[in-house]
Amino acid sequence: MATPPLSNTLQTLSTRGLPLLPATPLNPHAPIAKWLLTNSALVLSMIHIGGITRLTKSGLSMTEWKPLGSLPPLSQEEWEEEFDRYKTFPEWEQRKSMTLDEFKNIFYWEWGHRMLGRVVGVAFVGPWLYFSWMHRPKLATGTASGSSSAASSSLFSSLIPKIPLNASSTIIPPHYQPRLALLCAMGGTQGLVGWWMVKSGLGDDRRGDRKEIRVSPYRLAAHLTMAVGTYSLLTWTGLNVLSYPVDEYVVKNGANAAKSTLSAAATPTTTTTTTAASNSPSLLRQYAKSLSLTPASLRHAQTLRIGTLHAIALTGLTIVSGAFVAGNDAGNAYNTYPLMNDQWIPWEDMVNPELHPKSRNLFETTATVQFNHRVLGTTTALSALGLAAYGLFHPAGRASAAFKQMTRQLSNAAGAVVPSTTPQVRRGLVALGTAATAQMSLGIATLLNYVPIHLAASHQLGSLVVLTCGIYTAHSLRYAGRGVLKSVGESAVKSVTGGGGGAGSAMSGIGGGSVIGKGSAVVSKMTNKVKL
Repeated sequence: MATPPLSNTLQTLSTRGLPLLPATPLNPHAPIAKWLLTNSALVLSMIHIGGITRLTKSGLSMTEWKPLGSLPPLSQEEWEEEFDRYKTFPEWEQRKSMTLDEFKNIFYWEWGHRMLGRVVGVAFVGPWLYFSWMHRPKLATGTASGSSSAASSSLFSSLIPKIPLNASSTIIPPHYQPRLALLCAMGGTQGLVGWWMVKSGLGDDRRGDRKEIRVSPYRLAAHLTMAVGTYSLLTWTGLNVLSYPVDEYVVKNGANAAKSTLSAAATPTTTTTTTAASNSPSLLRQYAKSLSLTPASLRHAQTLRIGTLHAIALTGLTIVSGAFVAGNDAGNAYNTYPLMNDQWIPWEDMVNPELHPKSRNLFETTATVQFNHRVLGTTTALSALGLAAYGLFHPAGRASAAFKQMTRQLSNAAGAVVPSTTPQVRRGLVALGTAATAQMSLGIATLLNYVPIHLAASHQLGSLVVLTCGIYTAHSLRYAGRGVLKSVGESAVKSVTGGGGGAGSAMSGIGGGSVIGKGSAVVSKMTNKVKL
């Protein structure tokens, strides 16, 4: 008896999970993903250079803002003119020993940071216009061209349609234009927020200030938060596009099914894919449907996804608290760990009676700001480690012998344990736990060494590495999301209990009804009551 098509699909999913597809023969949208991820790398570089600009106290060296940018001073006269302009602002009153060469050094950091922002804008808007109105995908004619050998060697080349777009399609996936417009708006607004931040350190109200002249920590935090938000959305969208065929294109199940699959995939919208899910679901929904048959695996995957989202939120809060540490130079005090000057909590230093309202102490008092960052950083690292352990060592996260047997012979489906974690999830958890541990160690080293620039800049960059690992892990767990489970819940139950063919018919004919009934109840309960 021939192996049913679903068995081959499950075998592929059990060994390879839900991979990202950067190869154009398997993913015609791959150029869009590469463009988005390139932009996310540019934004990451800009955040890193912005951190160095703050650490070198270069941010107030340019006292004018030109939306289109400008060349730096090119002659000695131009440099002296720029230096004289800088001397008319409050920061100069506290840095009168600065030489022209020292001014050039801080000026170039700020100028480079601003110009990189404009490079990011061009790198985003130019290709966006090109992909939207000029570029059209090259259609395959049955087999992939160019790197066909690489594609045919992939286990997924027999499942992903080879003609996913029609001649009038753009290479941008359906319904992605609004998100790209949002990203463009966020990038443009970031420049305005940056100048708004700089202006807080240039005003006449700072003259005579006995404290060191610096930008407002609130505006600094807003500037960093928006940059991190833009980076996160770029990364998430890029990963979505890399996985678009896996998530949205219906699976080819035989010669006749392949023909209808290609027809449906010619306009690959979510509605079309969901409608077809009862007969030929996408690989993402296929995995979610298989997972829904095992209550323990489903619960573990959903709990893991919630934990990952919480870890991402904690990472974001820690990054924002780090902006207040930088904005108040709070890292240059209490340079001991784990105690803060021989105290676990320096209560007497945490409230400044001169600040009103008292809530300002949370963001402006050195001891409180640093204490908050310590607590958030430690909590984030421990949460990431605990999450990694829970995901990697829980029995539901590993494929059992019964599951492997099920993929070969559906008669052994009863009692099978469908793995709740794919290889992508497991790699993400390892990376997240490792990065969080390294980041906490780097933060402690930065503090104990009185915030040297190279360690402090690496520490800020490390926070984005932790965030990236969290985003990748959460994306890899998308099959456990409420929306996906809800979309496959009814069709999965109908397919396996109502004689819809494929695995459902086979299982019902071999005495798998108890497992199917249990899975149906779990899908209904989990998708309606569990919030993700």
